[in-house]
Amino acid sequence: MIRSLWTGTTGMHSQQLNIDVIANNLANVSTTGFKKSAAHFQDLLYQVMKVPGSQTSVDTESPTGILVGLGVKPAAVTKVFTQGDLIQTENELDIAIEGPGFLQVELPNGNTSYTRDGSLKLDSIGRLTTSDGYEIIPAITVPDGSRQITISETGIVSALIGDDTESTELGTMELATFTNNSGLAALGKNLFRETSASGIAVTGTPGDDGFGLLLQTYLEGSNVNIVEEMANMITTQRAYEINSKTIQTSDEMMQTTNNLI
Repeated sequence: MIRSLWTGTTGMHSQQLNIDVIANNLANVSTTGFKKSAAHFQDLLYQVMKVPGSQTSVDTESPTGILVGLGVKPAAVTKVFTQGDLIQTENELDIAIEGPGFLQVELPNGNTSYTRDGSLKLDSIGRLTTSDGYEIIPAITVPDGSRQITISETGIVSALIGDDTESTELGTMELATFTNNSGLAALGKNLFRETSASGIAVTGTPGDDGFGLLLQTYLEGSNVNIVEEMANMITTQRAYEINSKTIQTSDEMMQTTNNLI
């Protein structure tokens, strides 16, 4: 019965982590480019009371043995990189990535991070940046007095400068892809960092083989499904209650045993 107390405890700890993940998903249901997470679990070691296949007599053996599980543990919390809904904004600096790929962002410390959030802004000198002012890589500067900024599906940025009647090409945006998107480390602020698990970033032009297209005046919404998360939350709550009931029942059985003395 002591064993069941600790087994129920591992179940409650695991379901607590699960509800934490679900809560974060629901909190970011309106976050641009957000990718939901999913918690995965593994059963713990087993106490072997009888080895499967052990001899029960001269001519017979145990077909199953007796193995008692010792609970559950978290195995991974994985980002799910399915495409979010495309939301039209009418803002000429908003871009959505339709398909695989990330925008490259230069952090203040000089490192490169990656994002699916295409709500771009212009800083005081006309550089394309994120909402936090981090510059997009490769750097693209929009001259003062530019109008009708256009970003093509293949990443070509152009604008009408001054009184010009023909657009001037200002640069080309690039995308980065990874072998294992789930291996990226989430930094917050809609940014990800390359890790050894994600593989090295491969950069290329939007629309090329393996890279998505850019859609101007659109943003990619969160891929969180509210109904699915609510169902998961109910299931997690019931699992937590069942595990707490296991601990309560074990305690009552121990109390009954003590009362026999």
